[in-house]
Amino acid sequence: MNWPLEALLSFLAAGAFGVMFNAPQRTLISCGLVGMSGWLIYRIFFLAFDDPVQASFAGAFAVSFVAHLLAKKFRMPMIIFSVAGIIPLVPGSKAYNAMRNIVENNYLEAIAFASEAMMISGAVAMGLVFAEVLMQLFFKRQAKRIQKKMGLTQD
Repeated sequence: MNWPLEALLSFLAAGAFGVMFNAPQRTLISCGLVGMSGWLIYRIFFLAFDDPVQASFAGAFAVSFVAHLLAKKFRMPMIIFSVAGIIPLVPGSKAYNAMRNIVENNYLEAIAFASEAMMISGAVAMGLVFAEVLMQLFFKRQAKRIQKKMGLTQD
């Protein structure tokens, strides 16, 4: 696939899931942009390191980071953007292949698919959490600077 097509498809997928999750209409384009940015970061890291777990972590980190910034801009909960934006990174085909191989009694192949799906899912969760923690630390430090500048601290 080529980059513009992948960007368009990930934008449409994230935006469509924004519609399914009843995101406000004025945020649907932003939801699509969050999903597209996460997918493009995933692809860059996948091409660079050839590891879907690391690439999923980086993509989820980007989704959470961009979702946090858009939540501040729109003054809405971050989950509106992050849930729709994370959809392109979900390892659905790996989980499907694991279940299909279990039904076909190919247990060794099913274990390989299932373990990869679980590692990717864990990397996505860790990417979301790490970005959230870093953003909270940043905004906390920023708030302290503003308070200090205004003379509101008791230090």
